[in-house]
Amino acid sequence: MHRTLEHAATSWKGQPVRGGSALVTVLDPRARVVVAFGLSAVVVFAGGLLVPAVGLGLACAAVWLARLDRRATVRRVLTVDLFILVMVLMLPFTTPGQVVFNVGPLAASAEGLRHAAAIALKANAVVLFSLAFMSTMEAVTLGHALARLGLPARLVEVLLFTVRYLEVIGREYKRLRAAMKARAFRPRSNLHTWRSFGYLVGMLLVRSLDRARRILAAMKCRGYTGTLHLIDAMRLQRADGFFLGLAGATAAGLVVLDLVGA
Repeated sequence: MHRTLEHAATSWKGQPVRGGSALVTVLDPRARVVVAFGLSAVVVFAGGLLVPAVGLGLACAAVWLARLDRRATVRRVLTVDLFILVMVLMLPFTTPGQVVFNVGPLAASAEGLRHAAAIALKANAVVLFSLAFMSTMEAVTLGHALARLGLPARLVEVLLFTVRYLEVIGREYKRLRAAMKARAFRPRSNLHTWRSFGYLVGMLLVRSLDRARRILAAMKCRGYTGTLHLIDAMRLQRADGFFLGLAGATAAGLVVLDLVGA
């Protein structure tokens, strides 16, 4: 596989694998998708902190076994953490309960701290499970795997077209920004700058719509009737069965652990 799945800015580049291929890359894509979603669901619906903590440890182990590039993986996890940082910091002070400490007029509750810790653990575990099992998968392969698992065809087509044309739209954006710079545009905090960026977004939408119409006409000329035919040859092997069994036993163990801990 010459390209792997990863959404970075407006292009899908490869999540690097250290030292060549890893064991997970030879498994059936459907099995990898099922395991990633299954383990993530168990961790997300857990009631306490024990299962999310164990799940995060298992996710880290899965990333290590997948032999992903550590620096790139950490950078992607931190990107997700930045989105939840404000919520995690605010929860202790907005959730009623037993006061643990005070920051000026604000009181942090034990319940809020538990909620914040649970969200942080679950979010990181889900991201790492997804990276470990799906980030080394081609985007087209992921779409085919989701289709084989019964995902509606329209959603699969949206995914495949999005992957295909994100980079195209990104190149169009770069051309428009280069044209603005050639006209001596320098962004500042004033009305002219915001109006210019508004024109930029509007022009990008107009050009994207025009390109979409041309692409649709070209596809119809080639016999496109609204259905994308899957031509992959996915077959479950003995290793896939062992992988699914091991993941199922792990998920069952986490559920039992959550019930016992509750």
